[in-house]
Amino acid sequence: MNETPPNTPEDDAVKRVLAAAGRPSAGYSMFGAGRAQALQDTATVNGDGSDGEQFDREDRQALRRVGGLSTELEDVTEVEYRQLRLENVVLIGVYSQGSLQDAENSLRELAALAETAGAVVLDGLLQRRPHPDPSTYFGRGKAEELRAVVASLGADTVVADTELAPSQRRALEDVVKVKVIDRTAVILDIFSQHAKSREGKAQVELAQLEYLLPRLRGWGESMSRQAGGQAAGGAGMGSRGPGETKIELDRRRINTRMAKLRAQLKGFAPAREAKRANRKRNEVPSVAIAGYTNAGKSSLLNRITRAGVLVENALFATLDATVRRTRTEDGRTYTLADTVGFVRNLPHQLVEAFRSTLEEVADSDVIVHVVDASHPDPASQIATVRDVIGDVGGRDIAEIVVFNKSDLVSEDDRLVLRGLAPDAIFASARTGEGVQEILDRIADSLPRPSVVIEALVPYDRGELISMLHRRAQVTSLDYTEEGTRVEALVGEEIAAQLGDFVVARRANARPDDD
Repeated sequence: MNETPPNTPEDDAVKRVLAAAGRPSAGYSMFGAGRAQALQDTATVNGDGSDGEQFDREDRQALRRVGGLSTELEDVTEVEYRQLRLENVVLIGVYSQGSLQDAENSLRELAALAETAGAVVLDGLLQRRPHPDPSTYFGRGKAEELRAVVASLGADTVVADTELAPSQRRALEDVVKVKVIDRTAVILDIFSQHAKSREGKAQVELAQLEYLLPRLRGWGESMSRQAGGQAAGGAGMGSRGPGETKIELDRRRINTRMAKLRAQLKGFAPAREAKRANRKRNEVPSVAIAGYTNAGKSSLLNRITRAGVLVENALFATLDATVRRTRTEDGRTYTLADTVGFVRNLPHQLVEAFRSTLEEVADSDVIVHVVDASHPDPASQIATVRDVIGDVGGRDIAEIVVFNKSDLVSEDDRLVLRGLAPDAIFASARTGEGVQEILDRIADSLPRPSVVIEALVPYDRGELISMLHRRAQVTSLDYTEEGTRVEALVGEEIAAQLGDFVVARRANARPDDD
């Protein structure tokens, strides 16, 4: 006959935490139940074929973690030297200002990040205090309560909704006795899983090393390397000393690797600049699709161009910029570029490492700012994206705000969203709603040719007519005895190439200027 084991002090502590969770005076709130923020139900994922075959998604989902088979060591003294592998996690956060709902929105987003990284989120805890504890982030007493919660849930990782100082991580690990990581580490881990191109992998590795460098831990004198005798250059007595410690060796190797990665990323720049220069020389305008992660940027690109870019109900599903060529209804050619998604508190290491990718936004003529209409806090999405766009120098570029996933919101929600961006377009990459309106708005926002020319091109110079069809907007074409009489909207460079064949020219006026 089995007997019920007696309650332990840890069990009593858990009961006290759970009993006090609903009382505001406790200063300690349990994370409310609900789906992770920014992730939709699988039923809402686009499945009409507009995203292509999506073989990459099948490959990514072919290998998944099996629960209960953890091989993580209990000793966390060298956690930075082991590969980050999330399993069962508890989320923690501290908020000093704003409402509890804002804090929960941030923690729900962290839950979505953790799930994208492969974790199982067991629970989350929020504490209101003027500022995080400089030692253990949560405070000594609350850290002890966190330890009891972690033990009762069987969690093996604690994730903080901020970037922790190295000393805070060590102190909190000493208390809770499991691995402690922060929001930045989770985002870096997602990027390392999803990077596919050589440039993307190099960018992620550089960001990871920049994050790791100040967080290395040494083992004291036991890891030192004594230098003396011939090793000291033959200096003999008096030259013996502790030598180079293990942590100094690691730092030197990391710095060397970071220098190689920076040189490698510089090597990718000429090819990228050549492509941009070619587009500028041919006067091909560019449109960048920017927005919050999982807002539907890749789905929108697939809907417009049938690009077949990977689409997944996860954060940061695509990292590499994808550029596709398309045309307006009046024949003007332009490019559409899908860029990496943004998130609140995006690690500065990633902003710097992915600056070359974000240059697609800064060099564009129009930015299509995609916002998730079904997100609980779309205002923060808009503010976050505009801050990052401003950081990369794209604040003055024409912006078209698109509320994607509008099929998931009600008419009342649309009125609220309209107040955030009165000129925004409501669209749905899943149903096709608003896509034509987006294309029309892009066509109106693109820079137009500055000159209207009328030229008489001899029949033996047919390559000029072909060039005008490719790079300009031909409005009329007539074949006469002297040659081909053509009227077209062109740029100054093309007008100069036509030379003496131009018989008349005037400045181009936009239709709404008439």
